[in-house]
Amino acid sequence: MGQNALPVSGGPGRARSGGEPLKFLLSFSRLVDAMNERVGRAVYWLILVAVLVSAGNAVVRYAFNRSSNAWLEIQWYLFSAVFLFCAGYTLLHNQHVRIDLVVGQLSKRVQAWIDVFGTLLFLLPMAITIMWLSWPVFVDAYRSNEISTNAGGLIIWPARLMVPVGFLLLVLQGLSELIKRIAFLRGLIPDPTEKDEGPSLEEQLAEELRKQRESSA
Repeated sequence: MGQNALPVSGGPGRARSGGEPLKFLLSFSRLVDAMNERVGRAVYWLILVAVLVSAGNAVVRYAFNRSSNAWLEIQWYLFSAVFLFCAGYTLLHNQHVRIDLVVGQLSKRVQAWIDVFGTLLFLLPMAITIMWLSWPVFVDAYRSNEISTNAGGLIIWPARLMVPVGFLLLVLQGLSELIKRIAFLRGLIPDPTEKDEGPSLEEQLAEELRKQRESSA
């Protein structure tokens, strides 16, 4: 009886203390999620800008027989910005293309472990390597003020800068997803993949355009 009444050393207290670092990391994860959410929602409007630039360039070329390579390169810049800066946003919403013929049949905990190992062994090493190798390429382009070889082309260094910045956002989001998977496995949070995503990006963009038309009418 006396032994049963004794407190268990390192029981709940140890579990709580062990969870403190993860709680701090979860705060960092929420900060990264909020940042990539804002970046993604701002950057996907560049798709509309690219479409307008493309349409305007086509109209000027055929109506006035005038054009410039700069307009074509602006489109490449805009699409590159969307592709690179929205990589973290896409990972946040788990919208990257995945083949889940086998993984989808496994338990949520096994799927979380697969995500942990996939992030550690593939995603983070790949993204960090590209970010690291692309930085000196940007620095060289910036120092030399590299310009497109096309007649009337644009300067190159802003496009070079997009690569390390985009992969930095992806690295940060990869760390955020890793933290959330570990916290889920520790029982601190619910499954991070089970969340109401709401409408897709295309549906959100169409809805915002509809609201703008109605407000301007």
